[in-house]
Amino acid sequence: MSDQSIKLVVHGDDRPTARDFTIGTLIIAGWTGRDAASLEAHIVELEELGVTRPNAVPMFYRVDAGLLTTAGTVQMVGREASGEVESVLIKQDGELFVGVGSDHTDRKLETVGITLSKQLCAKPIADQVWRWADVAGHWDSIMLRSHLPASDEPYQQGPTTALRRPDELLAIYEERHGPVPDGTAMFCGTLPAEGGIRFAPAMLLELHDPVLGRTIAHSYVVDVLPIAED
Repeated sequence: MSDQSIKLVVHGDDRPTARDFTIGTLIIAGWTGRDAASLEAHIVELEELGVTRPNAVPMFYRVDAGLLTTAGTVQMVGREASGEVESVLIKQDGELFVGVGSDHTDRKLETVGITLSKQLCAKPIADQVWRWADVAGHWDSIMLRSHLPASDEPYQQGPTTALRRPDELLAIYEERHGPVPDGTAMFCGTLPAEGGIRFAPAMLLELHDPVLGRTIAHSYVVDVLPIAED
């Protein structure tokens, strides 16, 4: 596993401040639905693609921290992968921050092994974060949204009430595996896709806070690498 150094702008002080973050542990939380019906809908959505139903929920998958990127273009092999908007919790210098990212995943390989399917894809994140302490008290008011610019259609949208809280997921992970160190990032689960999971050449991600009137957004384009014939 490789550490990833990224520069993120922290909002929450008198003015935004750019800080260097060094991420050495990257965790993808899956099956994080708070509501049983919504969770079942996401499980069925993935079962239709051939993904095996989980043995327990939530699940946690460790992948290479070097997959994190704030770049606007990511390279993927073929057209079997797709993104999904998620809040991202980051622990740095003993403090928690939250931003938005996409757990881009190879859907064909996901039917073989979930961890491997996630390991093969870059994990785009926004270069902006909020202090967790500033949103923890009204987290259930936060909205997650993703959009497919190429077809000008919403892909995912809904309140974070559909998902377990990031601090709850962190507590569950630490109960199972012990305290996480500084430099840990956790993707915190996603919402069902409107119209079903599908490839898109570009994606727009948003984490919207209606209470404080602010939004973290990130967009990225997929540079599809060809698959050579054997």
